[in-house]
Amino acid sequence: MNQGRIVCFGEVLWDLLPQGRFLGGAPLNVAYHLGRLGQKPSLVSAIGDDALGRETRAAVKAAGLDDTALRVHPGLPTGVVKVQLDAAGHARYEICEGVAWDEIGGLPTPGEPLRALLFGSLALRTAANRECLRAWRAAAPALTVCDINLRSPYDQLEPLMPLLRGIDLLKLNDDEALRLTGQSRGAEDWDRIFGELSERFACPRLCVTLGGEGARLWVEGRQFSVPAPKVIVRDTIGAGDSFCAALVDGLLRHPHRPDWQALLERACRLGAFVASRDGAQPDYSAAEVLGFRQL
Repeated sequence: MNQGRIVCFGEVLWDLLPQGRFLGGAPLNVAYHLGRLGQKPSLVSAIGDDALGRETRAAVKAAGLDDTALRVHPGLPTGVVKVQLDAAGHARYEICEGVAWDEIGGLPTPGEPLRALLFGSLALRTAANRECLRAWRAAAPALTVCDINLRSPYDQLEPLMPLLRGIDLLKLNDDEALRLTGQSRGAEDWDRIFGELSERFACPRLCVTLGGEGARLWVEGRQFSVPAPKVIVRDTIGAGDSFCAALVDGLLRHPHRPDWQALLERACRLGAFVASRDGAQPDYSAAEVLGFRQL
């Protein structure tokens, strides 16, 4: 495997669900699943100098993740999100403001090789984090991946476009894809959707997750699609993050000539498994869940 740091940049927080409190935040979720898949990701985020922050660091270390860039903010608390689930297990979020991950602060080491940079749009709600991400993007990672996360009221992308354009892979869900292209559900023109998104984001690879219907992948004009395995959904929190981790893991293992169909199938399998469990970071063996499908 190529050498270099794998960086997951963005929010770290606790999801407060009816059935309990679960550690999350998309970048941490992705890092957790990358670790389960055999990678060594580094988490770039911030926690408070409080009990939740100390519990966060302990959990990050227990998962085997690199926490050297997990900053302790001197004045802001560890982030929390209040989550409500509907009858189908789909989540609604109340994301607290003025928390530690709003001021991440970690910067790349000059000259350090970056194997991959993964980030989402939610952490870019603050000017401080936008400036921080500019530094990471300027460090020229070999692979740059963005997972769009349109959570109201932090769902206006136009001010963020200088940071979102020109990445290697953009991931989003079907609701977000339809919203960004102005199309209606039930009348999707996927050629048009992918074409418009590719032009808007100057991105050669796009992936749209379809929930229980699977996912679609677009690579420089070629389309791939895979149905999702049928599972009993407990909650969907973190399912998309685990999907993203599996897709990125496959790209890191085979950066030159990946089997896109196999990568997509593998990502759907992990996402479905996580949706069948409580919380975003269930305990599992990748070999068991993926049937020893190491690409």
